[in-house]
Amino acid sequence: MTYTDFLELVNSRYSCRNFSDKRLSKDTIGEILETARLAPSACNKQPWKFIVITTKENRDKIAQCYSRDWIKSASAYILALGHNEEAWHRADDNKDHTDVDLAIAIEHICLAATSLGVGSCWVCNFDVSKCKTLFGIGERFEPIAIIPLGYPSDETIISEKKRKAIDEIVEWDTL
Repeated sequence: MTYTDFLELVNSRYSCRNFSDKRLSKDTIGEILETARLAPSACNKQPWKFIVITTKENRDKIAQCYSRDWIKSASAYILALGHNEEAWHRADDNKDHTDVDLAIAIEHICLAATSLGVGSCWVCNFDVSKCKTLFGIGERFEPIAIIPLGYPSDETIISEKKRKAIDEIVEWDTL
C-alpha cells in the first residue's frame, strides 16, 4: 500500500449512521476483527476483549444502551471492552493506557471496515451500567465503545470533514 492509498482510506472513513438492510457475514466481521488483534498496545499487554453482537435479542439490548434510533439500523455491533488491571501503567504517574490501547484497536476496526465497504461509527456516549448489566459484564472489564457496523444505506449523506489546519495542531521545534 502506498501513502496515497492509505491517505485515501483515512479520508474516506466517516461515522456512518444510516445502514442498509444487507447483513454482514461472519467472515467479513472476522476480517475486520483480525486488524484489532494485530493492533499495537503499550508493552503488548492487549488489555481488551471484543464482543460481536449480531442476534436480534442482543441488538435490541444495544439499542437500550444508546438513545438514538439510528443505531438500530446496524446489522452488527462490536462492543469493545478494556481491562484496566491488565493494561500497562506508566511508572512515573501510573497513567493507565487502556483507553489509548483500545482507541488504536478501534480505529483499526473502523479503517478495516472502510476498506471493505462497511460503515462504522464510534459510540462512547452510552449507558455503561445498563450495558454491563444487559451483557453480564463483570467488574474485570469496562465497556469503552460500541462500534455499529453495516453496509451504508444508499441514502447516506457523507458530511464534509471539518478539521483544523495542520499549523493549528503541529508545532515544530527549532531545528
